[in-house]
Amino acid sequence: MKRWYALAAAVLLLTAAGFGGSALYARGLVRFNYPSRSRYPIWGLDVSHHQGTIDWPAVRRTGEVTFVYIKATEGGDWVDPRFSMNWTRARAAGFTVGAYHFFTFCRSAEEQAANFIRVVPVESDALPPVLDLEFGGNCRRRPSTDEVRREIGDWQERVTARFGRRPLLYVTYEFVEAYLQDMSPPGEVWIRDIFTSPRLPRWRLWQFANRGRIAGIRGPVDLNVFQGDHAAWQALLQGGGT
Repeated sequence: MKRWYALAAAVLLLTAAGFGGSALYARGLVRFNYPSRSRYPIWGLDVSHHQGTIDWPAVRRTGEVTFVYIKATEGGDWVDPRFSMNWTRARAAGFTVGAYHFFTFCRSAEEQAANFIRVVPVESDALPPVLDLEFGGNCRRRPSTDEVRREIGDWQERVTARFGRRPLLYVTYEFVEAYLQDMSPPGEVWIRDIFTSPRLPRWRLWQFANRGRIAGIRGPVDLNVFQGDHAAWQALLQGGGT
């Protein structure tokens, strides 16, 4: 099924290429998903050093987004060079913020949890931590399903003990099919689907575009929505469901 969606996306882009469609997509001026604001009133961004210096007050003035997830760490020792700045300035601009860690197969969960814990502040009003699980950008090692599940659980337990919140899992369909196919993914799920609506039966956040545009950020940025109304959002902020 995932190949069908990828093929359909490619065909659409190629068909539109004669009209400049692929260039418009690359610039973030068109996209495949346009979630309803009435159905999904809570929108957010996820950012890293790839977005460069962000004008957070300008982003806030758009009134388009409520929350921001910020890349903090990767693997056992890498720290995003703009994490501290983004965390401080996004909070000062009035955004609800959270931090995420990119999980690598080539370092232990213990090392990776320690890296995240060392870098991310403990803030009572922050969003739950996130563990980013995907193949893109990962090392070449492909451990067994049992090992991956065990390491995910280890990371979650260590981070939960530190922050008092059960981490969300950011997942791609490829990762779910490879490692989580016959089980409910542990913890709440943040699904990436830039072509269609999520196909997972249970999810909390949806990354619906990877080349969005918003004032205050020069280049493309990931766009997300929260599944639920304002009351559900407040419940999440207060620790409900995690």
